Amino acid sequence: MKAVGTIVKELWDNIYLINRLARFEIKIKNTNTYLGPLWEIITPAFFIGIYWFVFGYGIRSNEPVDGVPFFTWLLAGITIWFFVQPAITQGSKAIYTKIRMVSKMNFPTSAIPVYVVISKLYPHIVLLFIVIIYMQFAGYPVSIYYIQLPYYLFSMVILVIAFVLISSTVTLVIRDVQKLIQATIRVFLYITPFLWVTTELPEPIQTFMKINPLYYLVEGYRASFFGESWYFIDHWEYTLYFWGLVLVLFVIGSLLHTRFRRHFIDFL
Repeated sequence: MKAVGTIVKELWDNIYLINRLARFEIKIKNTNTYLGPLWEIITPAFFIGIYWFVFGYGIRSNEPVDGVPFFTWLLAGITIWFFVQPAITQGSKAIYTKIRMVSKMNFPTSAIPVYVVISKLYPHIVLLFIVIIYMQFAGYPVSIYYIQLPYYLFSMVILVIAFVLISSTVTLVIRDVQKLIQATIRVFLYITPFLWVTTELPEPIQTFMKINPLYYLVEGYRASFFGESWYFIDHWEYTLYFWGLVLVLFVIGSLLHTRFRRHFIDFL
């Protein structure tokens, strides 16, 4: 557990620097574009429209999900995807693409994939506020269940950070891993209930699908928006599984990172 303590301390001690680098990452990404950071919202909006047209209008004929209009149901969950997908793909290659830039700084390498992940959090929060505003007009006003949202937001960030600690280290050693991540990440768009309803599936298949931790986050977001339940309490076994998985990933990521970081430059 020494490795875990080392990584946690490094991230905590450099939290302000991580935040500044995350904001700088957003700025340089949108350099030389007329709309600048607005693209962080325009792009998800475009894909949300496509997903609604194909899965909602085309496949489901706009049939509601448990009384909730499909577009509203889709919007409540799909926002997670627009954080997780870029955070994982870009966070996984963060070390080998940016280590030269920070090699001359007094800056722990563990913070490199983390600040890339945090740079994706800012657009997500903006998108989340837009969704909250939409919900007020869609018949799902702010309720006490909205208190859950910060918890699921935190859970999502910690899950992704734990994963990219592993993937960013392994990717530096074996570059093929990045290709594998890019090829397989979109599978999670279809095996997570972002776009379709899983309640019609047999119970054993639903249970199997819950191995995917994104399932927990999506259902939690929707329970918060629609005022259905205290999902993390009502499904406490699933909550324990989720945090157990996060802990395992974080321990593995910490061990790998502290084991190999002395040799990062050698792998470049």
